[in-house]
Amino acid sequence: MEGFKKILKQKMHSFVEKIFLETKNFPREEIYVTTSQLKRASLSIILNYTEGYARFTEKNQLNFMRTSFGSAKETEYLLYLSKRLNFLNENVYTELNKQLDEINAMLWSEINTLSKSIKH
Repeated sequence: MEGFKKILKQKMHSFVEKIFLETKNFPREEIYVTTSQLKRASLSIILNYTEGYARFTEKNQLNFMRTSFGSAKETEYLLYLSKRLNFLNENVYTELNKQLDEINAMLWSEINTLSKSIKH
């Protein structure tokens, strides 16, 4: 499982880096709105994931995993909005969305595994 966690964290890190690079091109008037919110939401994915593993109980870990997943869903919408407002071109949007889909699938798998271990 440690290898899985490491791969997931690497994917999350790469995703956040890409978000930070792409938001540099957003309109200046969006710096405190969409730009800031997209950066915070994407960063929250990895921060909550990482903080979850610093917790001592599986229930606390699960709570942070769920928060991380919620941040991923928030990020998903913000990416869609950014594309609709032409802040992101179609190719960048597709690439980011694909990365986020992979993160979501892996994170959901980890949430399910942790949920099952708590129930037993």
